[in-house]
Amino acid sequence: MTLPETQPFLTPMALAAVVTMTTMAGTWWLARRIHNYGIVDAVWSFLFAPIAAAYATIGTGAPFRRALVAAMVALWSVRLGLHLIRRIKRDHPTEDRRYAALRSEWGRSADSRMLGFYQLQGILIIVLATPFLFPVFNPLTAIHPLEWSGIVVFLLGLAGESVSDSQLARFKRRRPEKNAVCESGLWHYSRHPNYFSEWLIWVGFAIFALPSPGGLIGLIAPLLMLHFLLNVTGIPMTEELAVVRKGGAYRKYQQTTSRFIPWLRKEQ
Repeated sequence: MTLPETQPFLTPMALAAVVTMTTMAGTWWLARRIHNYGIVDAVWSFLFAPIAAAYATIGTGAPFRRALVAAMVALWSVRLGLHLIRRIKRDHPTEDRRYAALRSEWGRSADSRMLGFYQLQGILIIVLATPFLFPVFNPLTAIHPLEWSGIVVFLLGLAGESVSDSQLARFKRRRPEKNAVCESGLWHYSRHPNYFSEWLIWVGFAIFALPSPGGLIGLIAPLLMLHFLLNVTGIPMTEELAVVRKGGAYRKYQQTTSRFIPWLRKEQ
């Protein structure tokens, strides 16, 4: 597996960077006007689809592989973006608790710091989109077994994310007590089945990229995603806020249920 010349990749990455950073700046302006910085999550999700489509269009590899890349990313990107839009619409004008916490922590500098945060989100998009770039320049017409494996892992992740999001939304529609915790379906086996499924999707993208020249670099995407989910803005912040809102009920949930990977529950 040899690393290809970098020149073919520079143009699509540069174009994606310009579009992404500009879009993030516009999103920040809109979020500031409507006092809801949480809208960035939906925009962030949607941006991957046009980036993958642009890569597939510019790429010089086998057409079927390019189409597969664009289709997989669009399936995930659009589904997640629409889900987040529905959540924002349901909760509007209430801002997502994570962003409200950041606004409170940053105080008077919140607006300027949030602009920087949005731009970092844009940079992260370009880095995470790395697995989409190498396959679209792969000239081989035959689909490698690793690529089929990547598709299977991707579909498992997409199904898991869709099901867990649907189960949590159904739980919330029942208007449970304030401290009630969703423990049904996939949430019975993991405190964050949606995050685990999201990570599986990125593992699938990375596996799909592996047989292409330079595809090994695409492993940065699931590794980065795992770091953010486990250590940064994913599980730590979500659980901190859940403990504040749900108290002892959530602490009991933490003691019995796997943090990330779905697994059998512990007996109390």
